[in-house]
Amino acid sequence: MSAYYQPRRYPASDFPSTPDDDTALPVVVVGAGPVGMAVALGLANRGVPVTILEAADRVSFGSRAICVSRHSLEVAERLGFGAEVERIALPWLGGRSFYRDREVLRFEMPHSTSDVRGPMVNVSQSELEQVMVDALTSNPLVTLHWAAEVSGVEQDAEQVRLTVDTAFGSRRLRARWVVAADGARSRLRKLSGLRMEGDTYEGQYVIADIHWRSGLPAERLVWFDAPSNPGSTIIMHQQPNDIWRIDYQLDASDDPELETSEERIRDRISRHLTWLRNDVPWTLEWHGYYRARALALRDFRHGRVLFAGDAAHLVPIFGVRGLNSGMEDAETLAWQLAAVVGGHGDESLLRAYSAERHAAWRQNVDNASKSTLVMSPGGHGFRTTRDAVLALATERSEFSHLVNPRQSSATHAHASPLTWPVEPDVTGALPGDPLEDRKVLVRAVGGVEESSLNAVRGTGFAFLGFELAPSDADVVAASAEQLAESLPAEQVRAVVTAAPGSAVEPGDDLAVVEDPDTALAQALGARAGEVFVVRPDGLILCRVTDLSALSDVARHLVSGTAPTGGIAPSRVEGGLPSPESRRERVWLALSRALDSAAESDREGMLTRLAMLLGDKVGHEAFEELLEAAQRTAKTARE
Repeated sequence: MSAYYQPRRYPASDFPSTPDDDTALPVVVVGAGPVGMAVALGLANRGVPVTILEAADRVSFGSRAICVSRHSLEVAERLGFGAEVERIALPWLGGRSFYRDREVLRFEMPHSTSDVRGPMVNVSQSELEQVMVDALTSNPLVTLHWAAEVSGVEQDAEQVRLTVDTAFGSRRLRARWVVAADGARSRLRKLSGLRMEGDTYEGQYVIADIHWRSGLPAERLVWFDAPSNPGSTIIMHQQPNDIWRIDYQLDASDDPELETSEERIRDRISRHLTWLRNDVPWTLEWHGYYRARALALRDFRHGRVLFAGDAAHLVPIFGVRGLNSGMEDAETLAWQLAAVVGGHGDESLLRAYSAERHAAWRQNVDNASKSTLVMSPGGHGFRTTRDAVLALATERSEFSHLVNPRQSSATHAHASPLTWPVEPDVTGALPGDPLEDRKVLVRAVGGVEESSLNAVRGTGFAFLGFELAPSDADVVAASAEQLAESLPAEQVRAVVTAAPGSAVEPGDDLAVVEDPDTALAQALGARAGEVFVVRPDGLILCRVTDLSALSDVARHLVSGTAPTGGIAPSRVEGGLPSPESRRERVWLALSRALDSAAESDREGMLTRLAMLLGDKVGHEAFEELLEAAQRTAKTARE
């Protein structure tokens, strides 16, 4: 019997229209997907009442987004439902890629013994959403209306007026702020007259979930030019309860309507499982269709309507950045909007939200687009170089990194209006970087206890000091208290690291993390006497050595600014590019050159290029490289 998740249906609920003489609702969230529910939970946890409108009468059906990153699990923990997600999810570390039947890549995502969690888990989006619904319904500040579709939106300088179609007729709601988290086909985006801009890629994929008791390991499996489906790329991912997600590429000449019929899907999957020598029965549970797109609104704020998740931006599926970037949107927006709603933060905080998350979309697109050009190359140039890379990787492992899927990792906010500048010699974790959770030892009344950095710093702001004298630890605690007074909806904690036996003692307003070998400080590049200020969404706001500057943190935050001076944090590396970076640049440049070359001159252009390169490297090196290229040609022909 299949263990495929069947979402519960919810009855539509009637609700009165908001009279014009009543106070508008503080926040209405449109869309009860993961992003909308995460925003609602983040606001409610800060004391802000939230009303959610969802057009459907159940959570989404089908796996859809299945890969949840370490950072998203940290977000889930801070929002209060992380333990349940980790209980039902399937962890995985890496994967393998094949060119036809030959392995060309084996990768593992970064992880270490100091990590609290593994790099990635798989869980159906349906099940993730159900966990979030259960968390929402237990929160008295959240009201969730099912089968309530927004059909009209108007706004002025003070409020937003929504027309909502329900099973009981049309209703009118007024809200001070509206969060549009209603997905890629956002009704609110359309009603607001907004369009996303960017690129749509040529690749088309069918996605399907099957119930299959396989003995294959939980890893990402990819076949380029799969022997079972020549010319196609096939991706396989295991989910909990013997559910497997299978994605496969369609040819540009394929008819999507025909290829998404159950008969064709069963045939394609059967051929692949037969090639894998499978004799275990399987059932088709769900299927869909996908095209890679990299699109975004120019601004994620439109008056009093704030866009988040797929309603604001779309990224290609490869590298699993859609859901994970949406969870980042939600956590950032929640603390910034709560400060504005509570009257403690300037609306410039919302300009910072738009700037930060648009920049994060660009970071995701830069990586996801490279993955897409490998997984689903469009023009002749990228198809030719992709196949050449795969053939080379069968013999020369140094080319394998170009096939790496570049799995999702947390984005930075280096250029945010909130991020403080740094001194030129600062290294390690920079302002704007995410602070990942780590295992730590915390001093308690009964001795030292095992914990995590995430648990110690809490769900709000944290002042994290390194090797401070007792008097300096008192300054940090006082600065944390000052920020708590400025942003009363936020939890603010002071944390210091100390060697065993140091004079710094924990108290009600100060936590002490033991760092006997300074492993935590070294991992972050922190200097003795330095203080990191960490935002609720886990990003480092600033690094301070002059503790008197901590008194400015609250002032800058509520005004949505950062100090001037110093230099903007940057991850640009000095010196010569790495071999991996050089190969990537060569691949991209050659692909674009082949795409732009006239069809009748492609061979001539490559011949001229070879002659120029031969002149650069010398005839002996050129002949060796020519022989290597000829050897891999055999693989390409087979």
